[in-house]
Amino acid sequence: MSVLTLTIAQATSQPGLMNFLPLVLIFGIFYFLLIAPARKRQKAHQAMITELKKGDKVVTNGGLHGEVYALDDETLILKVADNVRLKVDRSAIASSGADKGAA
Repeated sequence: MSVLTLTIAQATSQPGLMNFLPLVLIFGIFYFLLIAPARKRQKAHQAMITELKKGDKVVTNGGLHGEVYALDDETLILKVADNVRLKVDRSAIASSGADKGAA
């Protein structure tokens, strides 16, 4: 074997950090650009849902605008018009009056 063949074989067969560095960098980029902001939004949405109280104006995922009439652990009653009340899950709430885009 020639010296060039040995050098190429040694360079390609050496495992090390340099082989995994691109994967680590790609994971880091995905984490800071996609995963971390999504987790932050999810925590903020969960906090908004748990802090709902009677009288808050909310918008559901389906686009219904209403006012919280009564609360339960898992559900709430929305007043959407005079004498019209709907029972919806808390998870169906997209935004509250404190958020932009709410009623």
